[in-house]
Amino acid sequence: MLQTKGLEGVIATSSQVSSIIDGELTYRGYNINDLSDNASFEEVIYLLLNGRLPKKQELDELKAELTESAFVHEDILEKIAHIPKGIHPMAFLRTTISSLAYYDDIADDMSEWANKRKAIRLQAQIPTIVTAFSRIREGKNPVFPRSDLGFAANFLYMLNDEEPDEISETALNKALILHADHELNASTFTARVCVATLSDIYSGITSAIGALKGPLHGGANEAVMKMLMEINDVEHVEAYLNKAFENKEKIMGFGHRVYKYGDPRARHLKEMSKELTLITGEKKWYDISVRMEEMIKEEKGLLPNVDFYSASVYHSLGIQHDLFTPIFAVSRTAGWLAHILEQYSNNRLIRPRADYTGLKNQIYVPIEER
Repeated sequence: MLQTKGLEGVIATSSQVSSIIDGELTYRGYNINDLSDNASFEEVIYLLLNGRLPKKQELDELKAELTESAFVHEDILEKIAHIPKGIHPMAFLRTTISSLAYYDDIADDMSEWANKRKAIRLQAQIPTIVTAFSRIREGKNPVFPRSDLGFAANFLYMLNDEEPDEISETALNKALILHADHELNASTFTARVCVATLSDIYSGITSAIGALKGPLHGGANEAVMKMLMEINDVEHVEAYLNKAFENKEKIMGFGHRVYKYGDPRARHLKEMSKELTLITGEKKWYDISVRMEEMIKEEKGLLPNVDFYSASVYHSLGIQHDLFTPIFAVSRTAGWLAHILEQYSNNRLIRPRADYTGLKNQIYVPIEER
């Protein structure tokens, strides 16, 4: 039986959502560089869900629907207030997204119309939930979206209760686009496996969030910022990394299984990191990152992935470090939903085999004789 550790290189399904070919990432055939430089995140949501870019009226209708659907049931907000202190936001998010199904009268309706409607609701409500959690745990009231603001601006507005400047809005919009989908990554595969049983869309997104929570997937950017803060000065980079090399420690934010010549998303985030750290007067985070990139490339031949520079970008936007991965989830929900809808449209239960390597020919021995 053919067996590959971690399913590396195995083609598990066919998809029209996104591709990674010769180091280039595309969404529905559009290069990520083109989209991140020109599109709004709402356009990318529409593209992923519908297979094409929207016309102006379609985009306006999507924006209005996202704003109208962003309000969550008051019971959800009440539950946030009673969550134990110290809980990780991803654990909170996993449970809360699952509970949204309680308040959706079409949660178990598997028609194409119903699933599209639920997809928009989920995309709209996840930023409301993340920002409400952040504010309520600080003793503040949640803030709800404004119809005159775009998706990225509304997220920062709901988080900070003030309209963001243009640079911050542009930076978050780019980051959301860059994180929106990534072919058959761990969380997307988890979502597709889940809904291939014909489980509902809420179960699929909840499963994906559970996979994203891990530090080898979405949790890496939070770990990167922790590492940058431990180093704290560009003069300390060499000693820190030499010790890590000596101890054979994994350095988060570097290398990627499917990119041999570097993650194409990292370039955009590096540029944003440079710009934002200059504005905030904390250029040291960028300088430390660049020096680390140089040393790790020289020593290990590894290049930064999407998580490495996104850490200093989110930090510069004033976002709390434990919210980095939930923001990843806010963005990646667009891709998850597209893959879930695609799975439903041509479904077959995903059931691979395992190469058994355990003991054989065992014979039961009564407990008195063991």
